[in-house]
Amino acid sequence: MSGASAEIDAKIASLDDWRGAMLANMRGLIRQADPQVVEEVKWRKPSNPAGVPVWSHAGMLCTGETYKDKIKLTFARGAALADPSGLFNSSLTGGTRRAIDIREGETIDPVAFKALVSAAVMLNLSKTA
Repeated sequence: MSGASAEIDAKIASLDDWRGAMLANMRGLIRQADPQVVEEVKWRKPSNPAGVPVWSHAGMLCTGETYKDKIKLTFARGAALADPSGLFNSSLTGGTRRAIDIREGETIDPVAFKALVSAAVMLNLSKTA
């Protein structure tokens, strides 16, 4: 396990409410969708010393931010991805990114989410080919 993976484990453990469980669940789906995904932690600052979990494969796929009332999964190139299940519900007007906000009690279709992650990987790989 990478140092970043251990840091993400610690971040999840520090969230002693539904957000930790949801972030852990979404992280598991990302890993299922792309077993070669690389975990990183970026954007450390005084207000967020643990930083932001980032999942990459041939470039950034998505970030996993936590807020008081939601977790936000932002896909770096989400605007270029087909989203037939309508998972994207935030940052919809941006030219590049798209995000999924998940609030307490909400669920995400795991099959649709894994398809979105796979599409993000394929998009990144197509740009490096």
